[in-house]
Amino acid sequence: MVLDISILARARGLAVLTVFKAGFLVSARGGSGIVIARISEDRWSAPSAVGLAGLGGGFEIGAEVTDFVIILNSQSAVDAFSKGGNLTLGGNFTIAAGPLGRNMEGDVAVRSPSAIYTYSKTRGLFAGISLEGTGIIERKDANRKFYGGDVRAYEILNGTVHPPSVADPLYEILHRHYEAAEKILVEAAKKAAVKKAAKADRPKSFSFGAYRSKSMKNSSTSDDKPSRKMRSKFTSARRCTSLVEEHTTSEEDLQSIFMDRLACPFEVTALFSFEGELPCDLYFQEGDKITVLTRTHTQNDWWEGRLKGRKGIFPANYVQLPRP
Repeated sequence: MVLDISILARARGLAVLTVFKAGFLVSARGGSGIVIARISEDRWSAPSAVGLAGLGGGFEIGAEVTDFVIILNSQSAVDAFSKGGNLTLGGNFTIAAGPLGRNMEGDVAVRSPSAIYTYSKTRGLFAGISLEGTGIIERKDANRKFYGGDVRAYEILNGTVHPPSVADPLYEILHRHYEAAEKILVEAAKKAAVKKAAKADRPKSFSFGAYRSKSMKNSSTSDDKPSRKMRSKFTSARRCTSLVEEHTTSEEDLQSIFMDRLACPFEVTALFSFEGELPCDLYFQEGDKITVLTRTHTQNDWWEGRLKGRKGIFPANYVQLPRP
């Protein structure tokens, strides 16, 4: 079972299930497991017990056991597990096989994600097992026994119930995956920055609009939003006297001089909102203060930054540089 760690890092919740399937003409599915929810960037809820049941048709003979990891991509999917009702996979929520590997930029499923992704590992005689049409319910009896009293799934998944120490190994694994995803995004951003810096040295200016899809340009209705470059304002006090004497210094020359003197990390202010399209994007709102971690010498490029504990890349001409 190979999970994409960037998908896991952005998950709103996670369910782990062991499912047994047996059939002779008519097949039956049953199983149990746990579900946890992300409370914050580095905090997960206590586990809530869930059960699974479903029927299938067709000429099927055999038996198998399948381990499932279910990635909950939206808060609404997490809420469905916490309401105590019956959640039908493929009915209440769309379900799809989760993407494999790290290279997901061209993956349509990531641009329009399903509410739930599934990863599975099967042992048995059936060729495979699908959770489509399967019902998942809250196991109140198991939660009562584990926590020593009546406690509902929504109390567990919203962080009211303190996580038990027996779940620490699970949290440690999730934390390691989150750190690994961060490292991958940082390395990808650095490589992209170096590559774009080389392109920026050419006479033809770089347009990040050609690098991303058209939808990113439409993420804001503002006509003032930059399409190719954002010119920063510089005061005359920062003009280099020697350059002025040799030739007329353009605003772009001054920006390049100032950029060369900026050492990472430094803080910039978002002039426009950026919703992001890919897992590696750093989304932000107008006015947010972003810490730049990796940059090139031009704002017509993608930089790496950090905001509220999140790391990712963003279009540099959406932000205002610190005043010189």
